[in-house]
Amino acid sequence: MGWHFHPSWLWGAPSSPSPCGGRPPRSLEAGGEAQPLPLSPPSRIMRPDDANVAGNVHGGTILKMIEEAGAIISTRHCNSQDGERCVAALARVERTDFLSPMCIGEVAHVSAEITYTSKHSVEVQVHVMSENILTGNKKLTNKATLWYVPLSLKNVDKVLEVPPVVYSRQEQEEEGRKRYEAQKLERMETKGRNGDIVQPVLNPGVTMKLMDEVAGIVAARHCKTNIVTASVDAINFHDKIRKGCVITISGRMTFTSNKSMEIEVLVDADPVVDNSQKRYRAASAFFTYVSLSQEGKSLPVPQLLPETEDEKKRFEEGKGRYLQMKAKRQGQVEPQP
Repeated sequence: MGWHFHPSWLWGAPSSPSPCGGRPPRSLEAGGEAQPLPLSPPSRIMRPDDANVAGNVHGGTILKMIEEAGAIISTRHCNSQDGERCVAALARVERTDFLSPMCIGEVAHVSAEITYTSKHSVEVQVHVMSENILTGNKKLTNKATLWYVPLSLKNVDKVLEVPPVVYSRQEQEEEGRKRYEAQKLERMETKGRNGDIVQPVLNPGVTMKLMDEVAGIVAARHCKTNIVTASVDAINFHDKIRKGCVITISGRMTFTSNKSMEIEVLVDADPVVDNSQKRYRAASAFFTYVSLSQEGKSLPVPQLLPETEDEKKRFEEGKGRYLQMKAKRQGQVEPQP
């Protein structure tokens, strides 16, 4: 049986942003077209409350920093031309890779770049570097791709158009369009699986951090060792979490390989102050964790033993995702059924 964890929180974040006025800084490139200034990489030293008992920084802490960097650069770009003011809301997080653990005392440097825009969405790629401030050594710890949509400050249910970016090479636009179509197809598959659509969400970093914490608890209970986030499959936001809702985040282990665990995390919102509204699914994602020894070396994972038909089905689906990602890492193309 898989481990389950079901904490709940009262959601008190505002349902819409407050406009601050003003215009973001802009620069002119060749051709005279306005472009947003590049995002200065946010940096922060990792503290004990950012990490687990082994000193490894929680994946949720990194996810929150990644989302904040993406929100800043995409909001800045979407307001780079005259017109209705807006804020960029997160619509989807693509697979996020945790390439190397970050430790207490290291400095996290987050950089973000807009790599593609469609009519109503922005693709942002984010990299995280860790720096040992005693030696000056730096290493790449995380890579992520996020999609944002601009929502009007006057009406957060209104999606605005995105100013186009200027590509240095035509191939960049073509490759970006392919990524856009691929994630659009995956969102439609998610719609069919969950029975709803994917909605843009404001201030989702806290939710993502809590999701990682729940997944970590499930993994730690299963292994009884030090565990770290290895990757996060696409995080889909199915509906906004409204002010006054109580959110319940549940995690269940769906698959284990020899050295990794897949945990499905679900976020449900319960509008307790509004009797006319029913509990609803707000977000979902798959987290992959690995078990580490005290020396930081990968350990074998206790195998999950599914019992019910639903558990067996989820296990096979998880195995399919694992094999598909393994093939991608090896540079292979998974054959189509």
